[in-house]
Amino acid sequence: MKISQVKSSEIKNLDVLAKQVVEGFITGLHKSPFHGFSVEFSEHKLYNKGESTRHIDWKLFAKTEKLYTKKYEEETNLRCHIIIDNSASMHYPILQKQTLNNLNKVGFSVIAAASLMEILKRQRDAVGLSIYSDNYEYYAPEKGSERHRNMLLHQLEQLFKSPGNKTTETYQFLHEIAEKIHRRSLIFLFTDMFQTSTSNKELFEALRHLKYNKHEVVLFHTFDSKTEFNLAFSSTPKKFVDVETKQEINVFSENSKEAYVLQVQDYFNKLKNNCLQYKIDYVPLDITKGYTDVLLAYLLQRKKF
Repeated sequence: MKISQVKSSEIKNLDVLAKQVVEGFITGLHKSPFHGFSVEFSEHKLYNKGESTRHIDWKLFAKTEKLYTKKYEEETNLRCHIIIDNSASMHYPILQKQTLNNLNKVGFSVIAAASLMEILKRQRDAVGLSIYSDNYEYYAPEKGSERHRNMLLHQLEQLFKSPGNKTTETYQFLHEIAEKIHRRSLIFLFTDMFQTSTSNKELFEALRHLKYNKHEVVLFHTFDSKTEFNLAFSSTPKKFVDVETKQEINVFSENSKEAYVLQVQDYFNKLKNNCLQYKIDYVPLDITKGYTDVLLAYLLQRKKF
């Protein structure tokens, strides 16, 4: 779903926005080659003869003349854990105010995560959340209750207000998160893969740790294609400042663009190949586009589970 499909330009209610994103996705799904996927979002199941009548929804029976029983948290089908990188580089581009048509990387990740939580709710799947930057900022285990989901939405909304001036070593916190998730889960990681001092080898060792206990891992590599990939700046000389290390470099972008794009393409290809080697699903997420790839990745993984 493209952001422009949502009427309001201001981010006022994350829950409502997530519902709009998911509804748009489902509408598009039925018109796409993926219409064969099972997208049954009922919170009830048909009553089977011999089952306890304790959980029959009598109000629904009065409307439909069919017996349905309510589904509860313990009947959750799948456990999912969402991880969000909240480091300074994820707050790029630097924006005075975020709107639906003008998001930075962490803002895009927040809406994507809230949309995942909405579709998880409809599928009766449990969800947990981890947020990290220069420390392990937040952790909540996987649960399926509405109260738990509202708590996570509140935590996600705080990321719109966070200062975004922290460095991070992603690999360090992925190891910590891996130690907390014991039961087999589907893990979604939103990160731009920028680190200040460590090698990709250590980072992928941490991702391998996440796959312990037969977890499935999806890496949402979050980036801004306009400037981070295509270096689409004006032709005048620019001073570039690293948002985490504060290092500065003067660049005439037109002269550097061709070599830069080739290096970035090579880096993306290496990430993809490394993920393939470690059996991690790699999904590049361009924040200038919509959320279809995020929600489709969930459905594909759920089908594999």
